[in-house]
Amino acid sequence: MSPSSAFDRRAFLKTSAVAGGVLLVPAAVAGRAGAAAEPRFAHGVASGDPLPDGVLLWTRVTPTPDATPGSGVGPAVEVRWEVAADADFATVVRSGAVSTGPDRDHTVKVAVDGLAPATAYHYRFLIDGVPSPTGRTRTAPAVDADVRGLRLGLVSCSNWQAGYFSAYRHLAARGDLDGVLHVADYLYEYQAGGYGARGVTVRPHEPAGEMITLADYRRRHAQYKTDPDLQALHAARPWFITWDDHEYANDAWSGGAQNHQPAEGDWAARKAAARQAYFEWMPVRQGPGGEIHRRFRWGRLAELSLLDLRSYRSLQTTPSSGDPADPARTITGDPQMAWLKSGLAGTDATWKLVGNSVMITPISVGNLEARFAEALGGLIGLPVGGVAANSDAWDGYTADRQELLGHLKDNRVKNTVFLTGDIHSSWAADVPLDRSSYWWNGNSAATEFVTTSVTSDNIDDILKAEPRTLSVLVEAALRTGNPHLKLTELDSHGYSVVDVTPDRLQTDWYYLADRTSPTSAVRYGKSLATKAGTQKVTSASGPVG
Repeated sequence: MSPSSAFDRRAFLKTSAVAGGVLLVPAAVAGRAGAAAEPRFAHGVASGDPLPDGVLLWTRVTPTPDATPGSGVGPAVEVRWEVAADADFATVVRSGAVSTGPDRDHTVKVAVDGLAPATAYHYRFLIDGVPSPTGRTRTAPAVDADVRGLRLGLVSCSNWQAGYFSAYRHLAARGDLDGVLHVADYLYEYQAGGYGARGVTVRPHEPAGEMITLADYRRRHAQYKTDPDLQALHAARPWFITWDDHEYANDAWSGGAQNHQPAEGDWAARKAAARQAYFEWMPVRQGPGGEIHRRFRWGRLAELSLLDLRSYRSLQTTPSSGDPADPARTITGDPQMAWLKSGLAGTDATWKLVGNSVMITPISVGNLEARFAEALGGLIGLPVGGVAANSDAWDGYTADRQELLGHLKDNRVKNTVFLTGDIHSSWAADVPLDRSSYWWNGNSAATEFVTTSVTSDNIDDILKAEPRTLSVLVEAALRTGNPHLKLTELDSHGYSVVDVTPDRLQTDWYYLADRTSPTSAVRYGKSLATKAGTQKVTSASGPVG
């Protein structure tokens, strides 16, 4: 999307938060010569990628006042960590110490093992005896466990400049979540004033320039992790996270990005910097080859495959170049596609969940007015000019989509559900093997539920219209031209809750009253479900929890 005009910067400092019973007051060092002038653990704590016997823990320490994120200075220090069965740490079950320093921006990641499955734990870090905030996490159930439920918060597209992260606050206040699934655009690369809320910068990015260098990416990650609501949700539950384009640059592909110009240097160097900062600052595991696509199991109930749809993809098509159906084009890359197909067909889990950063559901916009098609194209990467393809998503890589959906059909794989973000709006759909034949046979290979943005602009913002006015016309036209779409809500910001049982998977959408308010209320929007064995989206009686 086009960057917005710049507005005056203003400082934004957050030092504490309370959510979900977890006190998030960074521990300051006091009464000691040479003590840091800021909290030693100013960026909170986090956990992620839970396994039946372990979990990944994360924090960032500020050992001296000059050891600020991205500075490259400060001493190497030892940081202790503890995992306990109780919030008072009377029963510590695992502990240890690790070293960190400026070479990894003073971040700490610990892969803890030896834990019991399906168990809640408390954890913390300590430097010189000073404790971090306390986090709460939990391990996954045993692989063969008869699990009756899984409940996840589903979020995407959290743009600092476009508002506050109240969606995270409301999720952190829930006591019923097993984890949080963030399906990408965790942060944005734009310069201060470059992309806000309807052109207004609610709170400016730091650093002020666009992220390009390793120091830039580190400082931007650090800024996002000063948000109290983000800290609260990280501390309250383990997260499953993947990336999309804005963790690098807008519309990234394997060889470049729309938002990368030659004057900004070598793309490979920028990509390497973004990846390094990401793996330093995020509670995610990295594969032996540096890959981020990975898989997690929740007993016999569900298996979650998290995709990487940026590192290996071909350049996006335009109205004048490229054929979305060209079999030489890929969004996954061949090795990841083989890994995904074998996992979906080979698991005995009831539900096959796919953490999917961009929509797989096909969309036609042929019956939309030009102004509406152009606005929608601003969200989904649709080239202006009438091309009926979501070119930045799976619509721009139809050979890969047909290969995957055909694999599901040929192998009789049931209960595949794509959990998606990116498009800054709410969608639910049957995913047809062929969009045109769905008109008469209604056949579906999978279902997809798309969460809206935490803060990033959507249709009413792009059209500069009052909510639920012009967008209602767009929604009606989309559903008329795409009968496989069961929900299109194009205006609201917020989050979703995904509830999984052996019999059905249900998604509830929740919407913020005002993304530009740090105290925004939230309202319930809609619930839809898919029943086991059907590959169809159906209505639901109401929200869970």
